[in-house]
Amino acid sequence: MPAPAVNRQRRARGPRRPLPRRLAVALLAIAGVVALAALIAVATLITRTVQTMMLQPPAVDTTLVVASGSTAARAAADTGAPDEARAAAAYLAEQPTAYWLTPERDPIGEVWGRIAHLAVEAREQDATLAVVVYGLPGRDCGNFSAGGLDEADYATWTGEIGKALDNARDVQRIVVLEPDSLALAPECGNLADRTRQLTTAVDALSGSDAWIYLDGGHSTWHEPATMADIIAQTGLLDRVRGFATNVSNYNHAASEFDYAHAVAAALGGGHAVIDTSRSGAGGNGVWCNARDRLIGEPGGTFGDEVVDTNLWIKPPGESDGPCNGGPAAGSWWPDAAIELTRAVR
Repeated sequence: MPAPAVNRQRRARGPRRPLPRRLAVALLAIAGVVALAALIAVATLITRTVQTMMLQPPAVDTTLVVASGSTAARAAADTGAPDEARAAAAYLAEQPTAYWLTPERDPIGEVWGRIAHLAVEAREQDATLAVVVYGLPGRDCGNFSAGGLDEADYATWTGEIGKALDNARDVQRIVVLEPDSLALAPECGNLADRTRQLTTAVDALSGSDAWIYLDGGHSTWHEPATMADIIAQTGLLDRVRGFATNVSNYNHAASEFDYAHAVAAALGGGHAVIDTSRSGAGGNGVWCNARDRLIGEPGGTFGDEVVDTNLWIKPPGESDGPCNGGPAAGSWWPDAAIELTRAVR
């Protein structure tokens, strides 16, 4: 007898019933919470990574922001200037260089905006923001860069700088604090005043977690032990990263490297940055608008466990003062720009 045919036809199914409304809403809510938690975790990881990077001190390969408002950039845009002068200015305008904050150019009420703009440019360029704070009372002991603020206004001004830097924590920030202030102090007889004023500035700036460097003179000024003693007397070394050498001078990088090590050894520790913006031909014993000099090693070229790195701190092409044919301190001097860049153009 033949086997009965198997009915392979599936039983018809009715349409699926939708999930209850409350269950659907609950599942959607859970999915949203999970997605939000994942986004927060990723954002937190990115933020911590950026913060960790910004908390690293300057080192080899550090690149400073190229500021659009530099004196070199303004000179390069001067259509009335001779071609050679504009070419020299244009070259220097493209080089990563520290920006000098002075109360004359960036006064109280405006300096915050300057730093905010520099921070925007640093983010766009993935670069480090470096400023030179240069406005303490009796600046330069009345020499070519004389000026500055009284102590009350200096506290206000540096306070605004500190708040602006604190507002840019996603950017690595370097502060070179008052070049020449300590190396000149014995000559001016004002180390106690300088200590008080610099302490005011460090109080205002240190909360931003910027890397601060005090004045460290240079290799043809004080002996390393003498400079170390001056720095030590301020009592500020343990509140800053270290000291800056050769700022606005011309000494060879190798000489400054050895000098920085000697000062740090005499201090029993500390770190340094070296200005190599005009060190290409070395010094010739002239500190003010020395002639026949050259730009030096680009920033971030060298460094070790003592010297964090080298930077361009003094903007090449800016005058040291009305000496050796130059204009007022800080003014653009086309002749100097042309001379300093003659080997690279």
